[in-house]
Amino acid sequence: ETVIAINGQYPGPVITAKVGDTIIVEVENGMPTENVVVHWHGIRQIGTPWNDGTASISQCPILSGEKYNYTFVVDQPGTYFYHGHYGLQRAAGLYGWLIVEAAGKEPFSYDGELRVMLDDWWHKSVYQQAYDLSSNPFLWVGEAQSLLMEGRGKYHCSKPNSGRCNATNPQCSAHILPVKSGGTYRLRIASVASLATLNFLIQGHNMTVVEADGHYVEPVVLDNLDVYSGESYSVLITANQDPSQNYWAGVNVRGRRSRAETGLSILNYLPNPSTKLPAGPPPSSPLWNDFAYSKALARKFVSLKGHEELPPLQSHRQLILLNTQNDINGVTKWAINNISLVPPPTPYLAAMKYKIPDAYDATPPPENYNAADYNIFLPPPNPNAREGNGVYVFNFSSVVDVILQNANTLDPNNSEIHPWHLHGHEFWIMGYGEGVFDSKRDPKTYNLVNPPLRNTVALFPYGWTALRFRANNPGAWIFHCHLEAHLFMGMGIIFAEGIDRLRTIPASTMGCGLTKGLHE
Repeated sequence: ETVIAINGQYPGPVITAKVGDTIIVEVENGMPTENVVVHWHGIRQIGTPWNDGTASISQCPILSGEKYNYTFVVDQPGTYFYHGHYGLQRAAGLYGWLIVEAAGKEPFSYDGELRVMLDDWWHKSVYQQAYDLSSNPFLWVGEAQSLLMEGRGKYHCSKPNSGRCNATNPQCSAHILPVKSGGTYRLRIASVASLATLNFLIQGHNMTVVEADGHYVEPVVLDNLDVYSGESYSVLITANQDPSQNYWAGVNVRGRRSRAETGLSILNYLPNPSTKLPAGPPPSSPLWNDFAYSKALARKFVSLKGHEELPPLQSHRQLILLNTQNDINGVTKWAINNISLVPPPTPYLAAMKYKIPDAYDATPPPENYNAADYNIFLPPPNPNAREGNGVYVFNFSSVVDVILQNANTLDPNNSEIHPWHLHGHEFWIMGYGEGVFDSKRDPKTYNLVNPPLRNTVALFPYGWTALRFRANNPGAWIFHCHLEAHLFMGMGIIFAEGIDRLRTIPASTMGCGLTKGLHE
């Protein structure tokens, strides 16, 4: 597949900064036929909502041959990354690390630092995938052929559809994680996967999770870790095994039935050569469809006492968002409360700031659905599902509860995992539940003591996930499923608050849709 590289690199260059630094990145679009934007995943963009890097929401896309400067302050430490947010460009390799170091001492110590970015990879180009997803009859993208760590994976060249497969290229060797015996290492893990839940594990070694999505959590010792697309973690590993050996680090698919082989890296105990293969087979993950395990694992993560803000005890507004799969004009789509998102050509931020008429749907999407008349365990009838692009507008600094409600797809007896990512904010995960959310019963089960602060959360099959956040960051922000194909198919919504507090919006973010000529 064609790769979108950054400065000739894939994955892109690592950006490292310290809390309080101002990051300036000039993006030049060198692709002859495509637009581009770059999203800074997990960075709240306080005071710079136009630099969130979302086409049709925060800015106009960067056209071929043009440049755009992203300038923003990183205000909190953590493990973050950047990626393309136009079409399916993340799936074509447009991503890289963004690491923000703490200004002072952190609540854990280590001797060295390592990184591993997880991904899934198709041989079919993203352009063909996009065409198939938009076609009538609809063609699904299928499952990934390979699983990658730091851009490296494997595929048997003897298999059909191996393309230009090359088993001898040095670039095909496994990613190396070098350690010294007895040392403790901070391993930063993130997933930019387009579809799969990826389970990471290291042969013979435990991991202690200490950070999730840029926030400290109470230490959790695990021998494997589910990483949903959009999530990031820091784990501590100690090189306490036989120092004469190297060990496999593996990644497998969970939540979906996949034929992709285990993605492999090598934990290289120095001074052993990195070419020394580990003894024994690669490690295996829990069963792909053991959702009880997945839910129990998710509930283990709570905020570190004394280090994280606790949620307000009450909210001002509640949204209950039902996701359904729909057939709209012969094309399969995802919808939220029967609205499948199709972003407008005019960016929301400029349209709302300058009150441009007819830039997007003036009617907000529904805030609820009729749970009494809808059976989440059956394929949806959805006779009235439609495309749209309305906005949920919140009072500035109000506290909002969002209930994500999962349901059956168009296929019988099938409900999927959806990792949801919120731009411009972080939220407290108040709880998870089975079946249909009950507004009177289920809030009594919320975790008000130590809920984790995250920017990405999993919605499990036939269940609900409850979030709480404060709408205190002026701007227009997308909240969406982080699976590339699902967002492409409409699985997202738009939030906005406090836009009247913004003094102005840079002219460089405009020039498309109804913003043409606005500040010439």
